[in-house]
Amino acid sequence: MRVSVIIPAGGNSTRFNSSDQQASDVLGAPRSKLDEDLGGKTVLQRTVELFNTRDDVQQIIVAGPSDPQAFTSFKEQHGDRLSLLGVKLIQGGQIARWQTVQLAIEQVDPTCTHIAVHDAARPATPIELIDRIFDTAKFHSAVVPGVAISDTIKRINPEPVDDGAHADPIAAILGDADKSPSYFVHETIDRSNAMSVQTPQIFERDLLIKAYEQDDLASTDDAGLVERLGHKVLVVAGDPTNIKLTRTEDLPLLRAIMGVKNPSTRPTHKRF
Repeated sequence: MRVSVIIPAGGNSTRFNSSDQQASDVLGAPRSKLDEDLGGKTVLQRTVELFNTRDDVQQIIVAGPSDPQAFTSFKEQHGDRLSLLGVKLIQGGQIARWQTVQLAIEQVDPTCTHIAVHDAARPATPIELIDRIFDTAKFHSAVVPGVAISDTIKRINPEPVDDGAHADPIAAILGDADKSPSYFVHETIDRSNAMSVQTPQIFERDLLIKAYEQDDLASTDDAGLVERLGHKVLVVAGDPTNIKLTRTEDLPLLRAIMGVKNPSTRPTHKRF
């Protein structure tokens, strides 16, 4: 098995920055979560290092921002280090994640038999999980890791509650520091047989290419596009420590999982 690993890394870290008003660099620009320090290495570097020494991985493609200026900045920050790790760096899509993956698929080495897609902000994936996913892919053409959902899941109304009539009680209970919106519950979702799906997700190369040739490519993950073909996707055991860095409050947990200390000096991406 010869695997090409695609790592979409062109996001704007919108939720990461919105979760902390201080999440900006000295120039006031939004801070990328992929630049955060994990034991002297960036989140992105840690993610790439999950794959670059594997014998079954023949290629790693990191797809950065689509905007030329943003891509230049991304390349200045990460290009040299990624090059040393054998990464092929390309520009990603303009709007959606699927565009980024689609562009990366076009760069996949034709000798590769499988394509794996992994979140750039998921650097703590246990090696044992990657082994499990890749070994299973030798016998199944579409494999994803999943963790059973234990929490009650509720769907909310999309519009936030107008705080006009509730501002004082809410502020009294939550305090002024809580600026997040409130929503009314629309329904409680049956969690029976529901799973939270993680990455890496791995597919036979021709199958994923076919999935990305469909007209409607809107999906929250690549397996969704394969499912739309009517093809079965196998879910194997994921890992609860395989968390995705989404908000600033995820950082302490991520560092604890990886056994690294909080940085005491300049951000990693500013040291090189």
